[in-house]
Amino acid sequence: MSHNRLVGDVGGTNARFALLDDNNQPISSSTSTLRTDDFPSLAAAVSTYLSEHDIDRVTAAAVAVATPVVGDVIKLTNNHWSFSIEETRKQLGIDCMHVVNDFTALALSVPHLPASELIKVGGGEEVPNHAKAIIGPGTGLGVSGLIPCNGHWTALQGEGGHVSLGVRTPREFAVYELLSHKFRHVSAERFLSGPGLVNIVNALREIDGMSPHEYSPADVTEHGLASEPLPEHAACVEALDIFCELLGSCAGNLVLTLGAEGGVYIGGGVVPRLGDFFLQSGFREQFEAKGRMQHYLEKVPSYVIKSPYPALVGAAQLI
Repeated sequence: MSHNRLVGDVGGTNARFALLDDNNQPISSSTSTLRTDDFPSLAAAVSTYLSEHDIDRVTAAAVAVATPVVGDVIKLTNNHWSFSIEETRKQLGIDCMHVVNDFTALALSVPHLPASELIKVGGGEEVPNHAKAIIGPGTGLGVSGLIPCNGHWTALQGEGGHVSLGVRTPREFAVYELLSHKFRHVSAERFLSGPGLVNIVNALREIDGMSPHEYSPADVTEHGLASEPLPEHAACVEALDIFCELLGSCAGNLVLTLGAEGGVYIGGGVVPRLGDFFLQSGFREQFEAKGRMQHYLEKVPSYVIKSPYPALVGAAQLI
C-alpha cells in the first residue's frame, strides 16, 4: 500500500488505528483495534499495526489520547501507557506526529459526520456558526467543545469529566455519600463512565442491604437492558436510569457554559449501546431542567454519535 499517513485513537482499554486515503478519510479496511494491555507502549502497538498491514513506515501521524496533552510526556489516565511524543516519533521514523486529547479529536470530527451517523434526541434545530458541546462516557468521561472562529472550528482541550457532580435525588445523594468514602474526589466521571455504572450499582446494593456482586460495565448494561430484568439485577436498571439522568444534567451544564446553541453531541462507548433505553430515559428531561434557562435548553438539539470511529475522523483534520 502507498498510504503513508496514520491516525489513532487510544482509550483506556483499546487503541484504534487507520491509514488515510487521498481525501484525508480513514480507510475502513485498514482500521484495526488493539488492546492496550497487550502492548507495553504506543510505539509497540503502532509497530505491530504497521507490520500487520505491510507498511514499512508512515511519514505523518495524528493520535488522539484519553488524557490531558500538556508538553511532550503523555501519561494515559486509564491505562499503563506513558510516552514521549518526540521519542515515539523518532522511534517510529515519523516526520510529523500530532498528539491531541481524544475528545478534542472527537469534537473536530463533528462537522464531518454524516447525518446518518447521528441520532437526534429531542430539541429544535442547531443554530449555524454557534458553539457545539461534546460529551461522552466510555472508560472515562470525555468533554470538549467546538468553537467557531473566522470560518474555522477550534476544538477545546479540557478535562471536564473531572468536574464536581451535582446530584439531585435522595438516592443519588446516598450513592454519592458512599463513593465519597472510597474516592478523594467524586467527580462526574465516577458516575458517568463504564466503571461509573459499576460504582452506582455497588453503592445501590449496599444501600439496600444486599451482598456485593462482581459486575463489569457490560454486565450492568446487559442486565439493565433485559426485557424482563431479574429481581436480583434491579440495581442495574436503577443505575442506568441514574446514569442517563445525570448525563442529561451534565450535558445541560456544558451547553449553558459554552453557549452551545449548535447542539450537544454524545460520544463514547456507553450511550450508543443503550439504544432505545437512552432515547426513552430521563436524559432529555434533566438536560432541560435548569429553571429559568429551561426555555433556552429546550431549543438546543442533542445527538448520539453512532459513527464507528469518529475520533479517527477528527484526528485526520490535524494532518
